[in-house]
Parts: sequence; structure tokens; C-alpha cells
Amino acid sequence: MKRKLLLFTVYIFTFLFAQTQQKHKIAVFAPLYLDSAYDASGNYKLGNSFPKYAISGLEFYEGAQAAFDSLNKQNAQLEVYIYDTRAGNASLKQQINSNELKDVELIIVNGNASDIHVLADAAKTKKVPLISATLPNDAGVINNPYFVVLNATLRTHCEGIYYYIQKYHPLDRIVLFTKTGSQEEQVKKYFREIAQTSSGTPLKIDIIDIGNGITADALKGRLDIVHKNVCISGSLDETFGASLAQQLSSLGKKYGIKLIGMPTWDNLNFSRPEYKNLEVVYSTPFNYDRSDKSIAKAAKEFEAKVNGRPTEMYFRGYETALRFSLLLLDTKKDIASNLTRKGNTVFTLFDIQPVFLDKKNMTLDYFENKHLYFVKVVGGARTVQY
Repeated sequence: MKRKLLLFTVYIFTFLFAQTQQKHKIAVFAPLYLDSAYDASGNYKLGNSFPKYAISGLEFYEGAQAAFDSLNKQNAQLEVYIYDTRAGNASLKQQINSNELKDVELIIVNGNASDIHVLADAAKTKKVPLISATLPNDAGVINNPYFVVLNATLRTHCEGIYYYIQKYHPLDRIVLFTKTGSQEEQVKKYFREIAQTSSGTPLKIDIIDIGNGITADALKGRLDIVHKNVCISGSLDETFGASLAQQLSSLGKKYGIKLIGMPTWDNLNFSRPEYKNLEVVYSTPFNYDRSDKSIAKAAKEFEAKVNGRPTEMYFRGYETALRFSLLLLDTKKDIASNLTRKGNTVFTLFDIQPVFLDKKNMTLDYFENKHLYFVKVVGGARTVQY
């Protein structure tokens, strides 16, 4: 299904609201690739479709714009600038240090590690919060109390999985299946560290390198025929996870198995027949249930403008822009001191907590969303545990 084109005619989009009062200034950065889409005369040059590499950034922008439009209807005191992080006429440093952003109060970013690093440094200098809405890591940013990670880091997912098992399966057989790789080593390291620092009785987790050539015969020798087996996929590799799930499902009638996976599993379809004998659980920091009335309404508004179904990036842009704009409006000049405040929930429940560089001396590193949802899929039926 082809999308109707949305016309982008400038590199910086400005929304001016509530002209009679002092406005709070917000900057949103996203990869829009406008230079790839428009020629020097401003004519769209890619026919009747969007390039795939631009869709994520464009939908994030569309979601943010929809949020700002709703705030405009309420006469919100906002002045919003949208920047293309892939613009050819200005670097990120030039954009964030432009005169118009001299008094910016909030920065929202859909960007990669390089983008985040540049913009986080500027946010620290300006002493204003930067909300990293999409990147699932800290981008190497340290000692920056103005930096907020919404997309929970790998360590947070490992912590969440550990505490989930500790709560529901402390006495069951627990096996972490993994393979060789740097990320896999990181996962093992996190689980070992969490076991040493967590309260309560530490879990007994067997860590087994099963490699890429996963077979049912290799797996069943590691399972308990009497007790329930809680298996953890210790890799972000979706192919590894899908293969592990398929082989464990083939053993599901004989062995009691629950497979716990990584946040990348949102992209896997566990309603397929090859997974029917398996209970699958995986963690995610965002909750976009299409049956929810508010999400269905947002999707309908998107479809009225664009001939296509919105991806997660649309909802991510919408809720990030709306939630933190409301926080800015509520707290005015003191938003940086209120980043952990609850409320203004749009779709997702966020639990933004400080991460400490040095816990002994309580040296603040940055802020991170620590709330995780656990998605359970059994026989194709999907439920979300809060």
C-alpha cells in the first residue's frame, strides 16, 4: 500500500503557539533525509513513495507533530522547532547551537549514538533535559544529569528478567542459553552482577553456550523432566531467539518450558504454528496495544493523513512529545528537577529513575526509564503483564 506524500518544504519546521504570552521552546531532532527527497528547487524527486530508510524518522516526526497540534488546540504556550539530523546544509552542532535555540528548554531526539552524543553534550552545557526516545543504550554519555534514556538499556532488561524469575519461578530449573559474541558476553556479565547485588535468595542460573546450530537433542539434555524449566535466551540476535524457540517448542509436550526472551522479540511472530507448544515471555519498555481506545484513535488520525498503518515510531513520537511537553508546561523553568515525576501518561507507564556513576558517593550519571512490560504469548494469544 503506497503512502500519500507529506510535503516537507523547509529544513526546520516551526510551530508557534499562543502568541500573546511567553512561550516555552522545544527542539525535536529526527532523521528525515530531506536532502535525499527534495531537489534544490524544493521539488519532491522520489516519485510516489517514501524511501524505507526515511520512514522511521518521518513517522516519529508525524507523531510528534500530531501531539503538538493537539496542544495547540489547547492554546499551549509552546514554540517548537523540528530539525532534520541528516540535513546537508547544517551540522548537528550548528543546529543545536543556532541563535533560535539559545533559550531552548527541552530537547527530544530520535537518533543514533553519534547524534545523541553531540546533542547530549549541548544539553548539558545549556542545562536543559534531552529525551532520547529511541536508542536502547546510553550512547556512551556519562556524568550528564540532563540526559534521559526512555528505551530501557540491556542491563535494565536483564534486571527486569532476573526479578521476574525471582518473583514467579525461584525454585524452578533456570537455564540461560547463549552463544559466542560480545553482546552475549555482556548479557552473562549482567546476570552474574545482578545475582551478587540483588536482595533475597540468589537464583541458580546455569549458563550454557549452545551455539548457532541449535537442535532439540542438544537442548533436552539440559532440561528437567520433572520440574518446570525456565529458559532464557541470552542473545539479542532474533535468528538465534527464533531458532531456540522453535526447538524448545518441539519439546514442549514432554517438558514444562517457559522461554524468556529479549526486547528484540517484539519483531518475532510467536503466533505461528511452530511455536504452539511453548509459553513465551519477553520484556519491552513500551506498550502500544492496538486495541486500546487512545492508541486506536491516534492510529485513525494517522491513517486520515497517510495511506498506511502507523508503526511504533509514530506512537513513540506522539507520546514522547506530548508527555514531556506537558511536564514542561507544568513545571515551567524547573523541568530538569522533575524528570522522575509520575503522571501525564499517554500510552506507556514510564518510571524514570536516576542511574548512578558512583553509588557509594551517589554521583548521578543520567536518567533512565526503568519500567518494563512483560509480553506473554501462548498458542498465539498475547497478553501484557504490567
